[in-house]
Amino acid sequence: MAFSTLSSTALPLLLHYQKPKLSFLTSNLQNPFNYFPQISTLNPKHHHKMSRTSSIKVQASFTDLGIVERAIQLVQSSPPTWQSALLSNIIIFTVGSPLLVSGLSVFGIAAAFLLGTLTWRAFGSSGFLLVATYFVIGTAATKVKMAQKEAQGVAEKRKGRRGPGSVIGSSAAGCVCAFLSINGVGGEAFTHLWVLAFVASFCTKLSDTVSSEIGKAYGKTTYLVTTFKIVPRGTEGAVSAEGTLAGLLASVLLASVGYLMGQINVPGAAICVIAAQIANFGESLIGASLQEKEGFRWLNNDVVNVINISLGSIIAVLMQKIILQS
Repeated sequence: MAFSTLSSTALPLLLHYQKPKLSFLTSNLQNPFNYFPQISTLNPKHHHKMSRTSSIKVQASFTDLGIVERAIQLVQSSPPTWQSALLSNIIIFTVGSPLLVSGLSVFGIAAAFLLGTLTWRAFGSSGFLLVATYFVIGTAATKVKMAQKEAQGVAEKRKGRRGPGSVIGSSAAGCVCAFLSINGVGGEAFTHLWVLAFVASFCTKLSDTVSSEIGKAYGKTTYLVTTFKIVPRGTEGAVSAEGTLAGLLASVLLASVGYLMGQINVPGAAICVIAAQIANFGESLIGASLQEKEGFRWLNNDVVNVINISLGSIIAVLMQKIILQS
């Protein structure tokens, strides 16, 4: 009875109300903004604004990507250009500024930047890495037992932070080699000689720095190289077994870096190490016999450094020429 009543009255009524809902849904699916008039009113402007914003963001992304790609291509320029050298040094000096500040004064950093740019232009990233390795090891050696060195009065000034004079004195020979290489002096036959002299100059300076600083820190007995008389640590021209060994190992390490970077071969690395030791012995002779003597007050540490690294470069080139002729 109840079922028949539902069938005869409710079912037609239910069907009657389903039809409008179905047609309403169909019409609104075809044009959904009719059902949401507020969106329909705002949509054209909103849609245009969103499209424009998205387009700007996409264009900015592509522009940024293009700048990064161009920067990477510039840094990787082969052979290096002045532009690639300048950009590379700006990036590296910005990232490495905390380390640079610990080892160099403000003007020292400026001088090092010029050296780095010149080095990259002449010898690329491998030459720059060699100089960077020299700086890191040399700075670390200078900081060893700094308090003890200061108490004994033999420490470097400004807590070991070197100024432009020290940077130039340590790199003058390397800069000359870089200029000779850039300008192609001597042609292709001399290209490898300028690289060899460049590596030898920094092997010489690192050996000198490490031997001096380690000798001041750990040298038990210090001898004057001209008379073998025992003298206090830090005396000009004085050497110690500990410092000499440390300097030898430092030159071997840096020459190995030059070899691994493809700048020199194994015989070239051996030449750089030998040339460094000979030059350092000559520097000790100059320090013991002339430095701080009457009439030679101009012969300060920076001048002696220039003489030292120049000797290392010249000896390396002469040894290489003799070997080639043999």
